[in-house]
Amino acid sequence: MATSATTQKTKAPVKSAATVSSTYVYKGVDKKGTQVQGEINSTSPALAKAQLLKQGISAKSVSRKSKPLFGEGGGSISPMDIAVFARQMATMMKAGVPLVQAFDIVADGLEKAGLKKLVLTIRDSVAAGGGFAASLREHPKYFDELFCNLVDAGEQAGALETMLDRIATYKEKTEKLKSKIKKALSYPIAVVVVALIVTAILLIKVVPQFAETFSSFGAKLPAFTLFVLGLSETVQAYWLIILFSIIAGLIALKQAVRRSKAFAYAVDRYILKIPVIGQIIYLSVMARFARTLSTTFAAGVPLIEALTSVAGAAGNKIYADAIIKIREDVSTGIQLNVAIKSRGIFPTLLIQMASIGEESGALDAMLDKVATYYEEAVDNTVDSLTSLLEPLIMSVLGVLVGGLMIAMYLPIFQLGQVV
Repeated sequence: MATSATTQKTKAPVKSAATVSSTYVYKGVDKKGTQVQGEINSTSPALAKAQLLKQGISAKSVSRKSKPLFGEGGGSISPMDIAVFARQMATMMKAGVPLVQAFDIVADGLEKAGLKKLVLTIRDSVAAGGGFAASLREHPKYFDELFCNLVDAGEQAGALETMLDRIATYKEKTEKLKSKIKKALSYPIAVVVVALIVTAILLIKVVPQFAETFSSFGAKLPAFTLFVLGLSETVQAYWLIILFSIIAGLIALKQAVRRSKAFAYAVDRYILKIPVIGQIIYLSVMARFARTLSTTFAAGVPLIEALTSVAGAAGNKIYADAIIKIREDVSTGIQLNVAIKSRGIFPTLLIQMASIGEESGALDAMLDKVATYYEEAVDNTVDSLTSLLEPLIMSVLGVLVGGLMIAMYLPIFQLGQVV
């Protein structure tokens, strides 16, 4: 009888979507008498033993797998992780790997524990006959309606590997676009926040030291110095209230945008009017509109349904409402380019390319070119913004910090002139 120990990881059979499974660690003996150990997903230790017995394994011990002290230890699942998952699944299926086996191969190569668990959960659901799109819809936090609809279209058309490849390309391009926008916005915000923190430290810690020195001068201080001293006293007395007011204001703003459609509409309209920043948002909305519509239309999704997905991915309330109206016009038989033009807020290039695409029967290809054009425009605008902001930010820092120093040393200079 063989006694060498081997380690294996078994696949959980049918798992009800209504029950919550856990991971169990087991040790036992297989039909050949070889000692085996591994992990299995099940809803209880007893059911896990029954599942192992069906697989020819006599379990000696089955215990719930302990969780790490600080959570999964694999970090949160980002949209780019989902894009990588789609790309890997497309590659596996193009290579002829069966769907369920593709999940296993992809999961084995993942480092994030949370993402690996998600992939294995989807695998179990697919193995149970739930369907790929239906399994993804059980995790709306990671897979939006557009993602699920495209996978569903691929399953029905028998071209899942092609659809997954298109989804991966779409996710990669949209996430790259988002990262460009975040880069454009986060840099100036971070610098301004640091400047405010430095200014607050100077007002609370440094300026009071000068105030004690000025009290012994016995002379009238300059108006600018008196203003800074008064500002310092206010910040010292109410800094906690000011800090909580800023935090509460940001939270209130976020909640108002989430709860009030009119307020969110007004905020998005104002953002579009901000110099340079508004231009970046506008270009990104155009790129997202063209990219999403191109991907869904190429996937065989009907135009009206595709426009619904495009509206959800617009990222701006004004354009989301406009796209909904475009969908309503298209549903009555109006051509897409005419419906877009009637809204009056879309660029001429997009309208002309949509018109050419409809006439030539290559709407997806034309929209793909438009998306590429606007994505490159976002890149160029972000680069221009970065080069423009650097001297501007330095000027702001100079005014804040330099102004405080001038205000503190001005009385000393005046005293030297008197002496």
